[in-house]
Amino acid sequence: MQRKVLIIGLGVMGSRIAANLAGSGKLHGVYDRTVEKARDTAGRLNVTYYPDVVSAVKDNDVIITMLYDDESVSQVYSNVISVSKGRVFVDMSTISPETSIEIAKRIEDNGGKMYDAPVIGTSIAVERKNLVVLVGGDRSGFDEIREILSSTANSIVYMGENGAGLYAKLVNNLFLGSYMAALAEAVRFGKRSGIPDDIISDVLVKYSSARSPTSELKVPKMISEDYSVQFSVKNMLKDLEIVGKLAARNTIPLPMASLALQLFRYLEITGHGEEDIAAIYRALR
Repeated sequence: MQRKVLIIGLGVMGSRIAANLAGSGKLHGVYDRTVEKARDTAGRLNVTYYPDVVSAVKDNDVIITMLYDDESVSQVYSNVISVSKGRVFVDMSTISPETSIEIAKRIEDNGGKMYDAPVIGTSIAVERKNLVVLVGGDRSGFDEIREILSSTANSIVYMGENGAGLYAKLVNNLFLGSYMAALAEAVRFGKRSGIPDDIISDVLVKYSSARSPTSELKVPKMISEDYSVQFSVKNMLKDLEIVGKLAARNTIPLPMASLALQLFRYLEITGHGEEDIAAIYRALR
């Protein structure tokens, strides 16, 4: 018998993951604190709409959450701990590993199971169904999670115990944040040196030894100054702040990531937090 799957959180990423799971017949219902968003999504995907989070969790077996930060994740899970027995929770949010580990322990104490499963990839990757999911938690339940998420990701990788997926995701975003700053510098240097835009793009996207899927996506956005969001400044800032706190606690020097953090913080306080991370080019113009 197929287990009933619920998605909580219907933002840029969650709504697209929900669509992919619904398209493969795996999604039973949705919940979001914005009632209109949840009702509209449920109608569009032909799945069940739930008006409150407790009834949503009680009526499903596998609960996937895609939320913004530690506070929002803690709030949702605090409301459903009492009905977590026998249920599997898959949190795809990027939050502090310590927060996630603490929630997982509380769920386990109440007879449930929780996995951290943050993703590598933007909204474009979700639409193409080629996300990477980094999973931390009890190895025995990983196969079920992999089967469910295979409708929205092409790589679902077991990282280790609770928290391991999040630590791996933070390694990625530390690199990504620093890389974005370097890309922006390179584009700006090329432009100020009088190099035509198409040549800058070809060098960084086609020929560079440092070319990557990120340069393919973001260099054209920087050149055209198109900051429509794929992965927002505010989300990158949140992740780099988590990295910074963990590094300070463990006395790990992060000079490049610290600089990137300041650039993204500048963009946030100057009103560009909802724009794509390619907007880091603004800070170097």
